[in-house]
Amino acid sequence: MAADLTTVVPGQAHLSGPGHRHPRPAAGSFVSRDQSAFARACDPRVFDWLEHVKAAAGCSHPIRLSGEVATIDRATGQLLASTATAELPDGEIYKPCGNRRHAVCPSCARTYQRDAYQLVRAGLAGGKGIPATVAGHPAVFVTLTAPSFGPVHTQRTDRTGRQIPCRPRRHPEPCPHGVDLSCHHQHTDDDPTLGTPLCLDCYDHHGQVVWNHYAPELWRRTTIALTRHVHARVRALGLPWVSQVTASGKVRRVPPVKLSFGKIAEMQRRGVVHYHAVIRLDGTHPTDPTTIVPPPDGLDVDDLVAAVTHAAATVRFTTRPHPIHPTGWQATWGDQVDTRAINADGDITDGKIAGYLAKYATKSTEATGHVSHRLTSDTIDLYANEHGTHPERLIDACWTLSSHHDWQQLRRWAHMLGFGGHFLTKSRRYSVTFRILRDARIIWRRTETGHEYAHQPEQTTLIIGLLTYTASGWRTTGDALLANTAAAMARERHQIAREEIAAAA
Repeated sequence: MAADLTTVVPGQAHLSGPGHRHPRPAAGSFVSRDQSAFARACDPRVFDWLEHVKAAAGCSHPIRLSGEVATIDRATGQLLASTATAELPDGEIYKPCGNRRHAVCPSCARTYQRDAYQLVRAGLAGGKGIPATVAGHPAVFVTLTAPSFGPVHTQRTDRTGRQIPCRPRRHPEPCPHGVDLSCHHQHTDDDPTLGTPLCLDCYDHHGQVVWNHYAPELWRRTTIALTRHVHARVRALGLPWVSQVTASGKVRRVPPVKLSFGKIAEMQRRGVVHYHAVIRLDGTHPTDPTTIVPPPDGLDVDDLVAAVTHAAATVRFTTRPHPIHPTGWQATWGDQVDTRAINADGDITDGKIAGYLAKYATKSTEATGHVSHRLTSDTIDLYANEHGTHPERLIDACWTLSSHHDWQQLRRWAHMLGFGGHFLTKSRRYSVTFRILRDARIIWRRTETGHEYAHQPEQTTLIIGLLTYTASGWRTTGDALLANTAAAMARERHQIAREEIAAAA
């Protein structure tokens, strides 16, 4: 199998370290996975190497860096320590790729998923620097979908939850292209036809990629409409506005409520994004705008539901024109808008919402059957075809529309079917940031490994990395095998430990 072979770069050592006794493969030679793994395992410094690559051990495509890392005292500027990567195993530092897509790197995707869970849940239950009082704030879980761009194969259920045929019709319903637009099948979850148009030629592929492209702007305008609707409700209730002192000492009057958002974008099988969002109602602190306080009495979940219903029905705008569509496209939400109250004792709890949103944080266009990196003029022909499959036509639509100078951004996001937004975003006050969670993980790792400066007060030392990019991926498939096996064993031990702790509790 091709995966069992690896190339040794000419002139580059496949094993390294002082005192290494095993012969290196000849420059440009090929070794099998088992041979390279055996050679690495026989290296006297193999355990040092495993400890060295531990942080990136489970990564599919680690980033390899070389150079020097210096630790400096912030107060005095004194150099406390300096480490050159030439002194380390392999002469490089291994860093996880950090890709959130499970199809690209399962290990990094799991880390991203756990961080996403903590980020979303902290905004609903508190913790990680967020006050626990947010658990009592009115909050709703909202699903906003895209409009229809043509009939597609789907799964349908009746009121009792029993599955019914996809698109049943008493008589054939041919489209202008002669395709019957009825379907009497009950599609299973693994049915490849799910999400595909009943007629590819009737489907509005251009309109769909344009909607994907403008979905972030549609969401931005929706948050503005939500805020305005809530402020109007505040005025209707006669609630007093807050006199807030700014950093410059000026006094300004602000609304007594603020909305905080956390949002995940999910790619549906038909290749269009829809949003799952958590919307929380907060109060306004009179002196510190960053402090999260409960909202004033008189506003509740029903006011949030009314605001979402109003915004989803009224927010719409026209995109910029294109020669293919001179009047522009209408950007609006679809008819399927679902708003549910979040509570600690009901069916929609903070833990369930956080787990649900984190699950989709590591997925992308895989649901449509398309997986690729950013496309170029050299690779576009491999994925785009105006007469091909549904994903191929969507990519072709992105590339075709991007030929106009006002729509060039669609070419940059053709591999994402036009969607250029981030799959997890939040407002500033909703919760913690990914950076805070990652910094906490770094500190924990240094503490676990007994790092010299792990227990020093924060901000006392400065770590400067004078590193340059060397390559991506493991040197050999044998290295990947050993590192991933060690990481899998460590995860298994941690899982057993969690289960035993839970059982003891």
